Parts: sequence; C-alpha cells; structure tokens
Amino acid sequence: MIKGKGKSVFSSIAIGKIFVFEKADLSYSLEGECSENELEKLNAAIDKARADLSALYEKTLKELGQEQADIIDVQSMFLEDPDFTEGIEAEINSGLSAPAAVKKVGDEMAESFASLDDDYMKARALDVRDISDRLVRTLLGADKGNQIEEPSILVSDDLTPSETISLDKSKILAIVIKNGSSNSHTAILARAMGIPALVQADIDITCTLSGKMMIVDGFDSTYVIDPDESEIKKAEKKKEDEERNKRELEQYRGKSAVTKSGKKIRVFANIGSSDDALLAVKNDADGVGLMRSEFLYLGRDSFPTEDELFEQYRKAVEALEGRLCVIRTLDIGADKKVDYFNLEEEENPALGYRGIRICIRQKDIFRTQLRAIYRASAYGKVAIMFPMIISKEEVLEIKDFLTVVEKELEDDGIAFDKNIEKGIMIETPAAAVIADELAPLVDFFSVGTNDLSQYTLAIDRQNEKLDYFFNAHHEAILRLMENVAREAVKNNIWAGICGELGSDLTLTDRFIKMGYTELSVSPAKVLSVKKNVINSEV
Repeated sequence: MIKGKGKSVFSSIAIGKIFVFEKADLSYSLEGECSENELEKLNAAIDKARADLSALYEKTLKELGQEQADIIDVQSMFLEDPDFTEGIEAEINSGLSAPAAVKKVGDEMAESFASLDDDYMKARALDVRDISDRLVRTLLGADKGNQIEEPSILVSDDLTPSETISLDKSKILAIVIKNGSSNSHTAILARAMGIPALVQADIDITCTLSGKMMIVDGFDSTYVIDPDESEIKKAEKKKEDEERNKRELEQYRGKSAVTKSGKKIRVFANIGSSDDALLAVKNDADGVGLMRSEFLYLGRDSFPTEDELFEQYRKAVEALEGRLCVIRTLDIGADKKVDYFNLEEEENPALGYRGIRICIRQKDIFRTQLRAIYRASAYGKVAIMFPMIISKEEVLEIKDFLTVVEKELEDDGIAFDKNIEKGIMIETPAAAVIADELAPLVDFFSVGTNDLSQYTLAIDRQNEKLDYFFNAHHEAILRLMENVAREAVKNNIWAGICGELGSDLTLTDRFIKMGYTELSVSPAKVLSVKKNVINSEV
C-alpha cells in the first residue's frame, strides 16, 4: 500500500483501477529528405490539425461551455501565427525534417513564453507545446493509443488541454497529475468536467501502475495505491456520504434562500458565456451575479463587434428567463492578455493598466460593450457592473459616458431598459474604504474577494510559494467587507459577493449578519449555498 498527497482541484472521491496515460513515441530523423517534400507534409499536417481542433472546439463547447472551448481556440491561433509557421518553414529550408523543425520552433517559442513574468503569458507555453506535439504526431502518423476501455483513474506526468478534453470523460473516475498547477488548463477543465483531480502529486509513475487499485480523495488531497480493505471501506463510506449529500441538496431545488429569521438572500451564479447561463438555470440559480465579458475577447485575433457581443449577451439574458443577469464590463489586463489590444509589457500587471482603466482611456472599446449590453437589456433583466474602481471620480466619469451612450441609442431608435441597474465591483481596498462616497452614486456593490484579498494582503494568489502565507479569512479582508455592506445598507442599495469567499460555507452567517443580500458562486455550488442560507439562524 502506497499513500501520497497532491493539490486538490476538485473535491470528490474515486475508487478504481489506474490507467497510466503514456505519451506517444515521437522519434524522427533530424534531417529532411528535401525541403519541398517536407513543406508539403507540414502544410498537410497544419490542415489536419486545423480540422481536428475545429472538431475539438465544437465538442468542448457542447460538453463544457464557451470558457473551456476558448482554450482550444487559443491553440488554433498559433496555426495562423506567422512567427510560428514561418519559423518552421525557415528551419525546413535550412535542412531540418518537418517534425524536427516543428519541435525546434515550438520549444523555442514555449521557452520564450515560460520566461515571462506574467502568469497568463506563461500558460501559453503549454499551448505552444500542445499544438507542436499535435503537429509532430500528425506528421509521424503516430496513434495516440491511450484508449481507456473501462472506468479508470488516469495517472500522468502532465496533460495538455487538448489531451484532457479529448478523453472520454464517461470512463474517467479521477485524474492524478505529477506536475501541473491548480491554475492550469487541465485543472480548470477537470473542474468543469466534474472529475476529482489532484495536481503536483508526489507519485512515481511507471507502466507497472496500470491496473492497480487506487483511491483518490479530493477532499483531503490524498491518494492510496493498492489500498487494503480498511482503506477501501473508509473511502466507500466517504463516497456514500458524498452521494447522500448530493441527494439531500436536491431537496432545496426550487426553494427560496430565506434564513429562519426571514432574511432573503439571492443565490446567483458566476458565468463566462451564454452557454453557462443554461448551466446556471440547471443548477437552480436565482440569476447571474457575474457574467464575465473578457472571455468574449479571448481566443480571437481582432476585437469582437457590437453585434457579436450583443448576440452573446442576449442569448445569456434570454436563457435566464427573467432572472437578473449582471454583466461585468471588460476586465482585460493583469493575468488576461490579448495581443490585438497592443498593451505594453508591465512589470506589475496586477497593479497596472487593466479593467475599467482601459475602458475609461479607450472609449471606443467601452462604447462597443455598453451598446451591446444596453441592447441586450431589451430582452430581459440586466444590470451593468464595472470592475477595478478606486475613486468616485471614475464612477462619475463612467456615468457621464453612460448618458452619452443612452442618448446615442435613443437617437438610433434602439430599445433598451432605461432603468437598468448600474453597480461597481469592490475589489480594491481603496473602494472598500470609501464605500460611503461610492454608495450614493450606484445601485449596488459586488465584492470581488479574489482581488480584494490579494491587494489587501499583498499576496499574489497565482504564486504557489505564497500559499503558506495566504489566509482567505484574514480579519482585514472581512472588516473591509463589513464596511462595504454597512454603507450599502445605509444608502439603501444592495450588496453582493461574487468572489470565491461567496461559496465559503463557514462565512455565510457572517456575511448575512454584515448585510449582504446576494451571493454569486459557481453553478455547481448554488444548492450548497442555498441549503446553508435556509438552515441559518441569522
């Protein structure tokens, strides 16, 4: 019996046989036969990769939603990137075989991305390696193998995004990765697929592991290989408890989240696309407390048009069937970079040109979003929310611009909700401290606890070396949040939470006592939060 630990990215229990995911043997000759033949092979491989990624995109969109499908779209963009394709052609013309040229250019580009300080750009290194490996496999006609015949626990050194998506999830009981991180594409996809997963696992992976029994416990971040009877019974009991908890949660479906003292709390969902709105409804959310706009800008090589944005917003609003949809304007910057924005490199992007700062300085980008959101408000209940606010001057400038946009729409004869709610995210300590000045200017506050926590504690949440020092329940964070709720109540506006702390069941009572009346969480956590509210004595 072997026990080990990892970092959990999805809390659940799995018991089953191990399937070791092995990478294909990609051996090839360094020298090409003749450059003309090698270039023909390359072009054929690129065409096939383009078609495969297109099919994979559609599969991902259908099964997992827009946010995860955009990950595949990012890889497709590399096939159109002249730095990538022309670099490979140059290496072929210098005498390398097509596979060797792809590998060389892919590795160099990946190393370049990995050396950058920005976490989003670092993550692109895996995308480059993924698309490079795909091209090399195609060039070599290498069969992936790795077909899982029966439900198993997948164990691997690492998984690329496309490998994760390509897996038959009906056969995957859990994923255990030796490398990776909780912020990697694989982790994000595993959560979306609802698969128990550990990353950074202290496990020695050999082919001899295949077929052995394994327990993966995402609740306490552990695994057991060749478990004895007592370990299996313990895991089975935990799994039974988990299933019973899921059945119990179904009892709260359709119920209003009202505490025993009569306080009504709206339990909303956070979404990244119009497809996710259907997931919010399916999971019994009262509405959407955060629809992120930035995912409509990622995975593209040009700005989305007003009509493209409008169609996505409209689809989400209509899917909610009258429930409120709070749409956040663009929060590009920091860990979310887009090449066509032509943003300059910053030493500290988290404190740089991002969020509302881009929109205020580049009104053409802002106008397109606002017109699309206003147009969508004619199809359901919509509210607009602005990120990264630090002063009342910003809010006043935004409101002045909203008046301009509303006048344009009226002149154009375009229908919109003239009473649309306008709110701001409280995610900087500055905004939390001056909540008394901001509250009279808006209809609601929504606290983004992820950024508020990192700015308050001066801890980069993407830096795993700082996990030891990070405390989500730090009293400084909670006192700032208390001040925000207090000022909201005083000014007769509503206050919600749309960051990770909103789903922290140990803090639900305290948030209600503070005066928060809305909690927006991931769709999968809606029923858990509803149960907590309904059983609250507050």
